Amino acid sequence: MSEYKVTQLPGVVRVSMELGGRELILETGVVARQAGAAVMASYAGTTVLATALRAAPREGIDFFPLTVDYREKTSAAGKFPGGFKKREGPPSEKEILTMRMIDRPMRPLFPDGFLDEVQVQVFVMSHDTENDADVLAGTAAAAALAISDIPFEGPTATVRVGRIHTEAGPQYVINPTISQLDYSDLDLVLAGHKDGINMIEVGAAEVDEAGVLGAMEFGYRAIKQVLGLIDELAAKVGRPKVAGELHLPSPEITAKVKQLAESAMLEARKIPGKQARNERVDQIKKEMLDTHFALKLDGNYGQYLETNKARTQAKEAFRRLEEKVTRRLIVEQKLRADGRKPLEIRPITGAVGVFARTHGSAFFQRGETQSLCSVTLGTGKDEQIVDGLLPEYSKKFLLHYNFPPFSTGEVKRIAAPGRREIGHGALAERSLLGVLPSPDEFPYTVRVVSDITESNGSSSMASVCGGCLALMDAGVPIKGVCAGISVGRFADDNDQNELFVTDIIGEEDFFGDMDFKVAGTREGITGIQLDLKTRGLVLSQIERILAQAKEGRFQIISIMEGIIASPRPEISPLAPRLVTIQIDPEKIGKLIGPGGKMIRALQDKHGITIDVEDDGSVTLAGPNHESIEGARQEIEAMCAEIKVGSIYTGKVVSTKDFGAFIELAPGTDGMCHISELADGYVKSVGDVVRVGDVVKVKVILVDDQGRIKLSRKAVLLDEAKKTGGGQPSQPAPAGR
Repeated sequence: MSEYKVTQLPGVVRVSMELGGRELILETGVVARQAGAAVMASYAGTTVLATALRAAPREGIDFFPLTVDYREKTSAAGKFPGGFKKREGPPSEKEILTMRMIDRPMRPLFPDGFLDEVQVQVFVMSHDTENDADVLAGTAAAAALAISDIPFEGPTATVRVGRIHTEAGPQYVINPTISQLDYSDLDLVLAGHKDGINMIEVGAAEVDEAGVLGAMEFGYRAIKQVLGLIDELAAKVGRPKVAGELHLPSPEITAKVKQLAESAMLEARKIPGKQARNERVDQIKKEMLDTHFALKLDGNYGQYLETNKARTQAKEAFRRLEEKVTRRLIVEQKLRADGRKPLEIRPITGAVGVFARTHGSAFFQRGETQSLCSVTLGTGKDEQIVDGLLPEYSKKFLLHYNFPPFSTGEVKRIAAPGRREIGHGALAERSLLGVLPSPDEFPYTVRVVSDITESNGSSSMASVCGGCLALMDAGVPIKGVCAGISVGRFADDNDQNELFVTDIIGEEDFFGDMDFKVAGTREGITGIQLDLKTRGLVLSQIERILAQAKEGRFQIISIMEGIIASPRPEISPLAPRLVTIQIDPEKIGKLIGPGGKMIRALQDKHGITIDVEDDGSVTLAGPNHESIEGARQEIEAMCAEIKVGSIYTGKVVSTKDFGAFIELAPGTDGMCHISELADGYVKSVGDVVRVGDVVKVKVILVDDQGRIKLSRKAVLLDEAKKTGGGQPSQPAPAGR
């Protein structure tokens, strides 16, 4: 890595430490001084600017409006944006996923009832193309909140952990570079604070639970070091925290709502069906509000405002009561909303081959969540080109997740996929990527589309299961059956007695403490995502969760194997046929020809498409085996090193008195002397071959200048020996 020379601005307050052999620097005091707080964070040659601001809560708001925005400016890596406008446009998928990664560990760490509008923005200002900015952005955003007056109960820090196999065994690496990740079987992003871990993202190549847990332990040690650095900065420049007004129901209204609705709520939460249960809860809420918290419309404006405030607080008190009742039933009575036991998985059904014209398809249903998955197999031209701060690269596997409003029985605005859809699709994609064959084994570009047609929890894990079934239906030779499961946590009011439940439904996600998603095979984990609402988890809890998720995952895999036991031996007849061959990179120009003339002629002749890579990999895609095989033979002949003794079937392209010129492959000719056209005396070349004839010839000499000498006589003699000896006959050339 080259040396970077950075000028330090006067007046900057600066703290630094070494992390993973590189310097981590946090600075504040000069840039963005009108923001509530601003931190410039640098790691090696990568720098981000993070700001945090607050504003008074919006009128009538009843939720905490935290907004996190992360943007990568291509100027940070010395690049121009792609496209016509030459200006950054809407956030990319990478930026959206980073926004979610920054948001999730911070969101639970604000006071209950705090509704001030908080906005966190992170800009990438410099990028060295080796140390990515996403984990640095998470730490920088938390540092900005830590030194602001916003009542953030952090700080948090974010790190990445890789695992590289060496002669000494697997070695964990903190904040691996982009190059190191190419050799890592694990990509773990971890966030936490002084009390534990509160955000996990994992993509892995079937790493066992012990390996993943070891990476978390290794990463958390680094997190505690970074937390010390943030605390050092906050001690120097941090402002006193100001919580302001906390919007909580009054004790009187809370007690009244409990008296009016608790017993009815207890019975309603035991109704097994989601729709029936929600309808009864809504009915209890409406009756309570209309009877005891009605708006006073016939009085003065002050009376109206007073009753409106009481009604608003009663709604919030009712929500909190429903949460407490749900948690109490699960923790104390082990009674879940749909009647299942803590470790019980919802009923699962599924099928493959559900659509006639797709290359692969599957239906997967678990409880009241269902996914319809389709697989499309394509060529190299279908790869997604990703252009950002890193050098341009292409993706051969895509998973797109759709969540239409009808899946939850709601009427909502129909729009492009939002942050949630992007995040769920990325999790399912990352989970299935770990079982896909390498491009050398399976050169197809693969796209999976998961349409959630019914939802009541764990739709991303349903996408993993349905996507895996569809891949097997398409004949993709995956390494193992991959399934996903979610584990939730519930505890009593004192957070002492806790219970982990398997396969959570939507209400358990909403009222519970966490949604811990784990995907993998029988061999190991391929994906993890943790969404946490409480303060944090310790490693002993995570170890227990991973063991419980493993048990559930194996149950689901057994059911999936009953639907389709292994990938189909052949891909769909509707999918294109692909063959990859390797040629000498120096022969690429010969294959392409002047202005692409040669490769276009081959494509038109055989009705196929040909993709050529710089390393000499040539991928042929066509509708059937015959068309691809014909093109393959021509390309191999054209680009192969002509060796003495090789036999070719070629076409006579011209004749002379002394012999015939025969095209072995487009652009490669050899000369067959008249004496080598047949066994015995040949009076005239035209007596044996004519232009356009197709003949078999053997290479008998390649001279220093690359000129090729051929013999038809040698082939005839060889064939005569195979048929029992004697003098060879003089058959007419194949073209006559």
